[in-house]
Amino acid sequence: MISRIIKTILRAIAVLIIGLVSAVIGFIAGSNIFIILGLEINGRQGYEAGGPLGFILGALIGLGASGVRLFGKRTN
Repeated sequence: MISRIIKTILRAIAVLIIGLVSAVIGFIAGSNIFIILGLEINGRQGYEAGGPLGFILGALIGLGASGVRLFGKRTN
């Protein structure tokens, strides 16, 4: 019983770490895309505009994908 709880907690921590790593990757990718294409949002360019968007999208994608991957077998 305790081993199941520990495994679940470790899986949740792994999901959070993967989400954080993918958020950082999204920040870098989003800022680079905005810099390369010269896009602008509300008067902001480059990493100021693309960084937060990439961070949020990267975090959502990472949390969703890793959550499904690590907890998908448990819910089936």
